[in-house]
Amino acid sequence: MIARYVMDNQTGQMGLILIPLSRVSSVCEKKFKVDSLVQLKWIGDTYPGGFAHGHSMRGSGTVDALQFEDQYQIEQDGQLTVVTVFQSGEGGRIAHHLVWDPGYNVLESFTTVRNDGQSALTAEMISSFSLTGLTPYAEDEAPETLILHRILSSWSAEGRLLSSRIEDLNLEPAWAPHAVRGLRFGQIGSMPVRDYFPAAFVEDTRAGVIWGVQLAHPASWQIELGRRDNALFLSGGLADREFGHWTKTIRPGEFFQTPSAYLTVAADNLDNTAARLTEIHKRSLLGGPETEKDLPIIFNEFCTTWGSPSSENLYAIAERLRGKGIRYLVIDSGWYKSEGTNWFNGMGDWEVSKRDFPEGLGPTLEHIRQCGMIPGIWFEMEVCGTESAAFRLTDHLLKRDGIPITVGGRRFWDFRDPYVVSYLKEKVIDFLKDHGFGYLKVDYNDSLGIGCDGAESLGEGLREQMEAVQDFFRLIRKEVPGIVIENCASGGHRLEPSMLGLTSMSSFSDAHECEEIPIIAANMHRVILPRQNQIWAVLRQTDSLQRLAYSLSGTMLGRMCLSGDIHELDQEQWSLLDKAIAFYKKAVPVIKEGKSSRFGPAISSYRHPKGWQGIMRSSADESEILIVVHTFELEGKERVILPLPPVSGTYKTADLFTDQEVEMVLDRDQISISLDRSFAAISILLTL
Repeated sequence: MIARYVMDNQTGQMGLILIPLSRVSSVCEKKFKVDSLVQLKWIGDTYPGGFAHGHSMRGSGTVDALQFEDQYQIEQDGQLTVVTVFQSGEGGRIAHHLVWDPGYNVLESFTTVRNDGQSALTAEMISSFSLTGLTPYAEDEAPETLILHRILSSWSAEGRLLSSRIEDLNLEPAWAPHAVRGLRFGQIGSMPVRDYFPAAFVEDTRAGVIWGVQLAHPASWQIELGRRDNALFLSGGLADREFGHWTKTIRPGEFFQTPSAYLTVAADNLDNTAARLTEIHKRSLLGGPETEKDLPIIFNEFCTTWGSPSSENLYAIAERLRGKGIRYLVIDSGWYKSEGTNWFNGMGDWEVSKRDFPEGLGPTLEHIRQCGMIPGIWFEMEVCGTESAAFRLTDHLLKRDGIPITVGGRRFWDFRDPYVVSYLKEKVIDFLKDHGFGYLKVDYNDSLGIGCDGAESLGEGLREQMEAVQDFFRLIRKEVPGIVIENCASGGHRLEPSMLGLTSMSSFSDAHECEEIPIIAANMHRVILPRQNQIWAVLRQTDSLQRLAYSLSGTMLGRMCLSGDIHELDQEQWSLLDKAIAFYKKAVPVIKEGKSSRFGPAISSYRHPKGWQGIMRSSADESEILIVVHTFELEGKERVILPLPPVSGTYKTADLFTDQEVEMVLDRDQISISLDRSFAAISILLTL
């Protein structure tokens, strides 16, 4: 990649264009107003014109007045950083940082603000990144050429790809460069992956180039795409005052840094460009728990006991799993329930249920270890349920307008409060250490919304809260070395880089037993690493072998997590499960390190899917290939043909997992599979 900084001779503004090295010669002369590298708005400065006010805070009087001061490079710890410095107002020093870490095909972008003046400065917008000049491969506006790809998300339907032509978004330029055309989208609250994933891709279909970005922030965020003339801009970061109720006061001598954004550009397709962004997630896994190196299998008892674990049923589960190659047995929600309470509203006090565990958890955990597994435990540590005593400790709970924020049956601890940190250190961290847990599942089942009291704005209160929450995750890792942490938020509502970086793996969704599981699991390959993508396979005594193979094959798209009627399966069902476990373990190397591509028709309805889907994941040297094919509702026989990488040599079948014989032809350059059963699956491992 080339990062090209451009200066507008008329306005003095500096912008950033990213170009793939292989497409440099195709860049054309393009006349456009350079969009600033930093988007910033101080309270008191003029708002943007061009009918943008109320729709965007970009291009404000603050940006117009930015004065370029310096640009320099820093080489430190193997990284190269380009720092571009601007002066703003009375003492504002703005520095944009663009960081390259060799070995990763991404650039990290963030902005810092330091107040060297005598008076406080209050920002109502600061961007983490801003790209200009899209697309540099057309002198005009590139009509019918540009596509915006976004990734939608809702509960149990995460990761749907939404691809929109720029014209369909009404982002064609006007007849004169006066009116701003803009689209601002994002998410508000403490579930950063609720409406959209914090990611976007702009594709130039004629040039064959895609720009991609992913934001790393656990709270409200925004991305904006728009234009005044022939060039699009793409920017984003913290949700601003208009969108996210955010302002930040920076007093004399104070310093503020925005969340990071990860940027890339490639002359490639969408799947491969997305893989460039997710590969930076590997950096946070370096030096992770030793037990995670071979991506072991999890058994989570939630869909077995449905929030009612006990010493009795966990004893039976552990006995049934003895010697089956499963490493973690996770005790999910409900272990803290008192008589007559509900698991969903009972969290906060964190006392082991005397009814369900009359001797405490100790004997149960020891039995799990004797059966060869590492015990895990579920917490929803950031909240208090209505049935807990903690629910009434309002001095230590988050408020809005002075009133405790109550969402359904939950209130939220204020992690900025030392009392809360001390309380949860005892209830969570000391509990983990005292009982010798090796695995922690952290759930989070509702959102804070626009924010909370305690800062200069509701949005800043939210940002501070989530920063403090992440500090507590870091404290857990420090106090309990080697702990494996699972990131869950009603399934997949926290699948963003900063949370992924604090945890070993993440729940992909709450679609526990749904037919759409393989669709959602495959979607995740564009936004998280499969090695962190924990996928449910809930096995029922009433499941046919075909249904079991369908469910189990879905887990080959990430981390295998089993649940359900495990102790009630018959010998034939267990035999199929044993084969799935053996296949998964053989596939671990390519799941851990590889690149994924999706084949098949677009799926319209997730709840009533039709057609088929094929995921091909190849190792870095293409010596090993994992293929996972699922059929949905079929109208007739389908012959699926998947192209194989052009390599010197011939692939052979190393292993196969399905419930019955499948007609398959493996040629040098492709694999052909005949499918005639709806809701069936086959997983194939090829090697050279």
